[in-house]
Amino acid sequence: MALMSPEQYLESLKDGREVWFRGERVADVTAHPVIGKASRHAAIDYSVADQPEHRELAVYEEDGQEYSRYYKIPASSDDLLKRSALIELCTREGDTLVTLIKEIGTDALFALLAVTAEMEDPVYHERVRAFYEHCRDKDFAIAVAQTDVKGDRVKRPSQQADPDLYLRVVERRDDGVVVRGAKQHTSISTNAHEVIVLPTRAMGEGEEDWAIAFALPMNTPGIRLLASPFGDGPTPPGERPISAKHKMMETLTIFDDVFVPNERIFLNGALADAGKLALTFVEYHRFTAVSYKLPLVDALGGCAAVIADFNGIIGASHVREKFVELIAYAEILRALTEKAAERCIDKPNGQVAPDPLTVNIAKSHFAHGYHRAVQHVQELAGGILVTGPGDEDWESEELRPFLQKYLVGRDGVSAEQRMKMMNFIGDLTSSDYGAYQEVLAIHAEGSLEAEKLQIFRAFNENGNARRVIAMASRMAGL
Repeated sequence: MALMSPEQYLESLKDGREVWFRGERVADVTAHPVIGKASRHAAIDYSVADQPEHRELAVYEEDGQEYSRYYKIPASSDDLLKRSALIELCTREGDTLVTLIKEIGTDALFALLAVTAEMEDPVYHERVRAFYEHCRDKDFAIAVAQTDVKGDRVKRPSQQADPDLYLRVVERRDDGVVVRGAKQHTSISTNAHEVIVLPTRAMGEGEEDWAIAFALPMNTPGIRLLASPFGDGPTPPGERPISAKHKMMETLTIFDDVFVPNERIFLNGALADAGKLALTFVEYHRFTAVSYKLPLVDALGGCAAVIADFNGIIGASHVREKFVELIAYAEILRALTEKAAERCIDKPNGQVAPDPLTVNIAKSHFAHGYHRAVQHVQELAGGILVTGPGDEDWESEELRPFLQKYLVGRDGVSAEQRMKMMNFIGDLTSSDYGAYQEVLAIHAEGSLEAEKLQIFRAFNENGNARRVIAMASRMAGL
């Protein structure tokens, strides 16, 4: 089975995995009122392959077999551009919320394939390749657990008062290892089939037990998923048109003395490769990030234009200035995303990765501009984003005539039309979902400071620093 249907995907999640929500064990992640919504949202990644208009983009063929394009190992700029287009498509289908169930896992797989190809012991690359084919052939969803809970952020893993604050090996056996620790911010884990665990940082001498990477089925005994309750409040479909249908779960992922068999271990004590793997994953994953931000920034621009028109202010000069800024914000992000693919760099194993310099500039551009873009849209919409009526008011025969009379827009724009757009903007920018997106802009796929470090590192490593210094020195006559 190389391609799963959405129905098969949802059925496959009923595997006894240990998921907890607000202190209670979840019996079925597809039926739970909150987590089930996330599972159905994730099924978008499977449904696009069933749609004739999207199939050419969503599916690729190799050796006579069809697979999800997410599993296409990028070997050219064109592969990266198509991957970006598929990520953008699925996020648009999710009304600005990324699905991520194949995107993030294949980012990690590509990093593992590249890094292990250069390892002295070829067994690790063989294991990664076998795991890659296993997931590709079964069309699996894969979560990635990378961010350790850390404890004292100033101290290294081996310096923590509790050594389990970074996930580590606590027992070594002939047939594998036992690991203990916890990873946080693990996206889509409640509805993934497998989880890939990666180091969160470079390791130093004596930290071999923390230099570990592996993969396991999500229902492995000892893996406990503590799902975040953020955004689990009521989401009436009229008031919250995005969050009524779409949801992503994040978990604190606990590894309580979990056994990992040898064939699923991809890095084991190799200190130099731990940091390299963490950085290579970021090279791929930040490209995924800027790709899935494209529908979001486009939606902000579109909402601004529609609500300014509905409010009768579209011709005002200050409104036009905001439009220009929103257009430039979105189009610069799109151009940088495409350029990161076009400037791709060679990796081992015959694959390529997005240009680290360009993709980190793109991510930084998005993160630094997002809150200002939201400010412009909220200013054009007005305070009724948070003071408007609820679904029950519209359903009331007694109240509806007053709403229809007093909430109209410019001539020809009914109250229903205007408030439908207001509610969409409210969910996008002013609800729990809006707050979720604002926090993601700052912290997801790495912090603002991490992006700055990567920009500086990439600019120096690719020779640009030497080039500009030499040019300036020559012009100055030095």
